[in-house]
Amino acid sequence: MNIIFYHPFFDAQDWLAGMAKRLPQANIRAWQPGDDRPADYALVWRPPYEMLANRRDLKGIFALGAGVDAILEQERQHPGSLPAGVPVIRLEDTGMAQQMDEYALAGVLRYFRRFDEYQLQQQQQNWLPLEPHQQSDFTIGILGAGVLGKSVAQKLVAFGFNVRCWSRSPKQIEHVQSFAGQPQLAAFLDGTRLLINLLPNTPETAGILNRQLFSRLVPGAYLINIARGAHLVEDDLLAMLAQGQLTAAMLDVFVNEPLPSAHAFWRHPRVTITPHIAAVTLPEQAMDQVSANLLRLEAGEQPSGLVDIQRGY
Repeated sequence: MNIIFYHPFFDAQDWLAGMAKRLPQANIRAWQPGDDRPADYALVWRPPYEMLANRRDLKGIFALGAGVDAILEQERQHPGSLPAGVPVIRLEDTGMAQQMDEYALAGVLRYFRRFDEYQLQQQQQNWLPLEPHQQSDFTIGILGAGVLGKSVAQKLVAFGFNVRCWSRSPKQIEHVQSFAGQPQLAAFLDGTRLLINLLPNTPETAGILNRQLFSRLVPGAYLINIARGAHLVEDDLLAMLAQGQLTAAMLDVFVNEPLPSAHAFWRHPRVTITPHIAAVTLPEQAMDQVSANLLRLEAGEQPSGLVDIQRGY
């Protein structure tokens, strides 16, 4: 069994050593330009076109992240980047759900307890208690009800919040009101005071966080975007903040990363920025899951996290 590895940021030696411990029967190597030696599996993140394009004998391609939008976008722009018929498997959770829970909960409590406004008052030396929000009228809507969206929803329910979710197809999450499909999007948005975006990035969801969507939220609503920057129409967010339709936004992802120094978000008093750190891949958990899925493929079984190329996730 031959495995090739490529990641522009991860330490290749750590992964080679870690995978060798889990799969001692395999030959694992870091892919280098010009390497056309046989390979059964590929572990990748944003692989160069020439790495996979002609490897039609691969049994599986493992995307080393929860999102596969980058690798699928590469295929759309350069057809053939992914060998036809080779299954693509993404990471599921691997410690990311806990991180997303923490980030989302921190953002929700920041806005629910109005800590963002108190921070602005502190800068002005203004001692003024504010009317607290009530959970009864602080409905939280989550766009996306996959592994991460479901985990965040359950965490917020445990804190006593009214939570609803919207996804492409119906999902059942205990104590969470479920909406599905385009016909139910308006009903999902109606009454939502805080919106958390955890959608996959697909051609259908690009730009979904726009003026039209924001206008359907409760006036003075909040936004937390921890999915992809491509979901957000940035100028529409600025316009809605200026109009007061949105009170504040917490953003972890952006169209251009790192965020350009001249970008208006840096200086906006109602925008909180973090540098794409809401949830990062944890190597040990990721290697455990990749190894287990690889062995399932070797046994002729279906792996978890199998990507539907047409849907984009």
